[in-house]
Amino acid sequence: MTGLTVERLGPAETRAVAERIAGAFHDLAATRWLVPDAAKREAVLADNFEILVDHAMRHGLVHATADRSGVAVWFPQSGDPAPPPADYDERLAAACGEWTERFQHLDTLFEAHHPHDDHHHLAFLAVAPQRQGRGVGTALLRHHHAALDAAGVPAYLEASSERSRDLYARHGYRVGEPFRLPDGSPFYPMWREPGTR
Repeated sequence: MTGLTVERLGPAETRAVAERIAGAFHDLAATRWLVPDAAKREAVLADNFEILVDHAMRHGLVHATADRSGVAVWFPQSGDPAPPPADYDERLAAACGEWTERFQHLDTLFEAHHPHDDHHHLAFLAVAPQRQGRGVGTALLRHHHAALDAAGVPAYLEASSERSRDLYARHGYRVGEPFRLPDGSPFYPMWREPGTR
């Protein structure tokens, strides 16, 4: 698909973005470990992601295609990092309930593997399941990469599946040594230098 319009979103769309991510991530190995109960998974994920999307509305960038089939959530990371989400521990417990410790474990893993150099962190790239494989994610990546390339800023992400890892590799990301959840589900840390094709 070509010609997809990408827009920056504001706080009024926070919940809709969180729900789009939850729907797209429902069947990933990592989210199956985070919330084993499939009947509750999407709601728990949406509540969790809402905390982070809300934070990105204040301290990052949230983009979507005009039809909202795809969303991307970016956080600029520099020597002066943004403060953590307000009341994070309480909000995480309220969102995740009996699975809070699993989300805390994931947070610890992410923090341990996060690079310290200045970059933009792609926290989420999510496309509605029925639109995946049609260029929506590519349009969102190209949109922000153009700005990063113009500014000479690298990008970082953690891919949660081989399919997403391969997508990011096609956009110039180098894959590092994977790290894993307790059940073995991998995350692939990936780094992109500006101007990389």
